[in-house]
This record gives sequence, C-alpha cells and structure tokens, in this order.
Amino acid sequence: MPRRPKPVLGPSRLSQVLANLNKAPRPELVNIKTLKLKYALRNDHIAARHFVKEELPRVRYANPALNIEINKVPKTKQEKWKPEMVVQFEDGSTKIVDMDKKWSTSIFQELLEVAGGTPWQRWKRERKASGLPLLDEPQPRPREEKDKKKAPREVTLGELFDTSKKGAAAVLP
Repeated sequence: MPRRPKPVLGPSRLSQVLANLNKAPRPELVNIKTLKLKYALRNDHIAARHFVKEELPRVRYANPALNIEINKVPKTKQEKWKPEMVVQFEDGSTKIVDMDKKWSTSIFQELLEVAGGTPWQRWKRERKASGLPLLDEPQPRPREEKDKKKAPREVTLGELFDTSKKGAAAVLP
C-alpha cells in the first residue's frame, strides 16, 4: 500500500508571533527609563487594552531593558478618569500620553513620536516618500460561520394553527 503524502501545513503559531514581534517599524525607544500605563480593569478604556495586547509586546521585544509598569485599576461607571501612559526619560523628565478614545496604532505612533529616535524619523521619511500611511490600520478579523446571520426558517400554516398546543406554546411556532 503506497504512503499517503503529508499535507502541507500553514505557518506555525510561533512563526506568526515572531513575525508580529519583528514587524516594521521596530519600536526602538531612545533615552527611556520607564513606561507606566494606567487604565480600567474592565468595562472601559478599550483602546488602552488593545494597545497593551497588540503593540506593547513589540515594544518589550525591541527594548528588553525597559521598565514597563501596568496598573489596572478597578473603576465604577460613576468615576470619570482617562487612561494614560507616563513616559519617564533617563534625565528624570516625564511626558504623559493620553490613551483615551484612540486606536492602539495612534497610541503607538504617539509613543514613537515622543521617544522613537532616528529609526522612527527614517521610517517616517521613507513612508512619506512612498506615499503610504505611517502605520497600517488594523484589519478587522473575519467573522466565523456561527456569527453570520442564519436564514429565517419557513413556517407552514399547519404549524401556525396547531390546536394541540396550550398556553404560551400555542402562540409560538
């Protein structure tokens, strides 16, 4: 009996993670000592959470010596405060980046504007010269089959006027 050929597998999960971590532009931050992020634990500050999930691993991978502190604070609906990122430089000065009602890519872009250095400036020049946006906008994930709307089920007249049903079941098809 001949052997069945092995199916060609797609890229592994590890190769996808490494491709994301090494994606351009590389977020090499210059003269930064600490990044402090503060946002709501749940139910608010979606952009900050997306930044932490999508962009912060790239920042950590490119800057392994950088001290990153994340503070998830419980917040009630009555409280009104905005998420923020405090960038502390090596000379002791600080810069606050507002993360309220922004895309994670725009937060990432603001961080690179504050501390990107020459690699970021070179990236901006190259993108502008080629007529491309600075950062690619996030693409929505494709919906799965179970999320798609199902076609309504056709109901026969016999099901609508079934006299054997009593109570609320008599109304429902």
